[in-house]
Amino acid sequence: MNSYLKNAFWAAATIALLAGAFALVSYAQTYSKAIDPSSTRSFSVTGQGKVTSAPDIAQFSLSVVTEGGKALKAIQDENTTKMNNAIEFLKLKNIDSKDIATQAYLVTPRYQYFDCSQQVSKDGGGVCPPPEIVGYTVQQSAIVKVRDFSVIGDLLSGVVDKGANSVSQLSFTVDDPTALENEAREEAIRNAQDKAESVARAGDFRLGRLLAINEGGLAGQPYAYYSMTEADYGKGGAAPAPSIEPGSRDVTVNVSLVYEIR
Repeated sequence: MNSYLKNAFWAAATIALLAGAFALVSYAQTYSKAIDPSSTRSFSVTGQGKVTSAPDIAQFSLSVVTEGGKALKAIQDENTTKMNNAIEFLKLKNIDSKDIATQAYLVTPRYQYFDCSQQVSKDGGGVCPPPEIVGYTVQQSAIVKVRDFSVIGDLLSGVVDKGANSVSQLSFTVDDPTALENEAREEAIRNAQDKAESVARAGDFRLGRLLAINEGGLAGQPYAYYSMTEADYGKGGAAPAPSIEPGSRDVTVNVSLVYEIR
């Protein structure tokens, strides 16, 4: 093969190699855009949906706290008797067993601490005795669900009359909020879609594919807090049942939509 043919062959091979490399790079870029939304021109919009509903369940917490000396079993027995009396009262008011749950049971020792600073300073040494247990505190708490709002006031005052030291954390909510959350989510997405169409018209471009949907979390409107202790309840007679208003609940969902720009 003469010199001219060799040069022509290598020139053709080089051109073919460069063409193949260019085609490979172009394919890789096209494929990358097809599978990576971040490589396309895009914009995001947010939307919010809110649904208001009346609560269908109330919850409150009751506690029995008993203090005593070193006879722990006697303290536990007294505490258990008072809690059982309160729970029995709830059941007589048609509260189902499945709606009463033990929340906590605590046994806490009470210590006497000795101040040995003066003795150590006077004697120039010595060992200070360790703290010693002088008694125990037993606390038992339960959380109660109430489905009939008309009896809430009687329940709150009644459990204290039966031995509970404290009633707190009264709240109103929806037992199964799934349907409300779904409705609020659909409204939020529609709201974001309307915004996206408005932005596209104002920006004089067409909406492309929906690339991503992100949810920013759920928010619920808090309810009134109610608390009553033995001191609030008073002595020497039953306290009047408090007036309770459940109000309404707002379920809010926030979403973010990412669209392709065409």
